[in-house]
Amino acid sequence: MSWQAYVDTNLVGTGRVAQAAILGKAGGVWAKSPEIAISPEEQKAITTAFTNKAAVQASGFRVANQKYFFLSSDTYGDDPSLIVVHGKKQGDGAVLAQTRQAILVVTYKFPQTAQDAGMVVTTLGSYLASQNY
Repeated sequence: MSWQAYVDTNLVGTGRVAQAAILGKAGGVWAKSPEIAISPEEQKAITTAFTNKAAVQASGFRVANQKYFFLSSDTYGDDPSLIVVHGKKQGDGAVLAQTRQAILVVTYKFPQTAQDAGMVVTTLGSYLASQNY
């Protein structure tokens, strides 16, 4: 499956997320939905959100020029490489998930919830981590 197919089918295609992108941990956008634009500065800040938890807790993070306030950050399941960060902006939110080589970025709009989007992201993130991505 191509990276774009993961975005189209496994993320946005679920109806639980509004926009999605898959970034490389080493940089670059691997795939994205058409309406999301993540600047190089945002890519760097998103990558840093997983290594500098104090900074993201203090100032949140940005996705597609929207600021999200930090809600939580945890490892998921038995794989310590899968880290999930949740952010909120009024009724909407964003979920970031880091695997071994990729970062999944999704936004969701009310009435979807952090749990809805989080389940979609962690399912795909767990699969990618199991495939050494």
